[in-house]
Amino acid sequence: MPSKRVNTFNVILISTVVVGVGYVLSTPWLPIKLEVKQSLGYPKDSLLNFTELTGRYGYSSEEHTVVTEDAYILSMFRIAKAKNCHKRKRSPPVLMMHGLLLSSHTWIDSGPNAGLAYLLADACYDVWLGNTRGNYYGRRHMTLNPDTDKKFWDFYIEEIGKYDVPAMIDYILDNTGFDKLNYVGFSQGCGTFFVMCSERPEYCDKVQLMTALAPASRQYHTQSKIFRAVTQLCERFENSFSLYGLSEVFGAGSVTQEFFAFFCQLSDITESICETLMNVFDHVHSSHPGSITNDTTRVLVGHFPAGTSLHNMARYGQSMKTKRFQKFDYGSEQNLVVYGSEEPPEYKLSAVKVPVLCLYGKNDGLVDTKDVAWLMSRLPNVLEVMPVDDPHWNHMDMTYSQYTSYAIFPKVHEYLLKYTEA
Repeated sequence: MPSKRVNTFNVILISTVVVGVGYVLSTPWLPIKLEVKQSLGYPKDSLLNFTELTGRYGYSSEEHTVVTEDAYILSMFRIAKAKNCHKRKRSPPVLMMHGLLLSSHTWIDSGPNAGLAYLLADACYDVWLGNTRGNYYGRRHMTLNPDTDKKFWDFYIEEIGKYDVPAMIDYILDNTGFDKLNYVGFSQGCGTFFVMCSERPEYCDKVQLMTALAPASRQYHTQSKIFRAVTQLCERFENSFSLYGLSEVFGAGSVTQEFFAFFCQLSDITESICETLMNVFDHVHSSHPGSITNDTTRVLVGHFPAGTSLHNMARYGQSMKTKRFQKFDYGSEQNLVVYGSEEPPEYKLSAVKVPVLCLYGKNDGLVDTKDVAWLMSRLPNVLEVMPVDDPHWNHMDMTYSQYTSYAIFPKVHEYLLKYTEA
């Protein structure tokens, strides 16, 4: 039987590990001032906010403030004027939703010749770009302080799907006068849409077409060992982290974000290392030379990771252990209290009545092709499921590749045309 001394040592060791990992996940570093970053040679694009960055390339964008039913304050952007569209915008509007740990920047960081938001705006679509609670454009609340109120971070994809996405849909329709819009989601941006249709099907009726890029639902076959390890660490130690006040993870200005923003711009060698790390994170079977350029990598690390809640990351850890697309599993006893059943309820994928176009990569280590096939077999109105015609196409390629203009855009454009008017 272990002595009290050994038990005490184990408690101290575990506590030290928890605090140490929590510090890396969430604690702000000594923030590097903008002037210092400029003097160190950080690429200018990585230092600009959304409206500044689009303006730099001849696109005029607007920032809009959306308040959800549960009082979260989100910034949403609209590309008001495109550089290469010189006629009336197509209707209805298009809402684009980013993935986990990302922001609206994910659609523009690869530049005007490749960013999907730029390409759609140049094709005269009325493009709106959302942000979820918890990232740096969604880190406000009517009454809660994200720096001091733990309750602010008590959310996962459930709340994003029930409150954030509906609030943005209502805001866009109210401001444009349309009854419906078209939706483009990437990864988590798809999963939260499916949650919305399950929990609030009346909002699913406000969408004409849903374009799903590498859609995340269950992630039972995810091959990324790093993603599995991080999310399941968050799941296992969520309560312990919370005891130490650690509720936000991978936020802007955190150790991880500041380090990679600094490291990836040091030299050609470090840029190459960052590209390799991205491939390792995605667990790609083979590299994709030239797809995500060094310039794009140096820009995106200025905006990624953008932050989320520990609770959301823990839910992703759970999603890799079950073959169901389900709500948070609190354990059988607490599930009975929360849900009235020992198992968490499944989200109703049959409620996704909106027509769906799906594009995915064969080399995606985060959203595996098996899970995509499982998801598509359960949606009632799938128009087409298309693997990108490039065997090396991976998860990050879907939004950051220089090949987007011919690998992704044509198919997205083809279907949007069917559901829009000039």
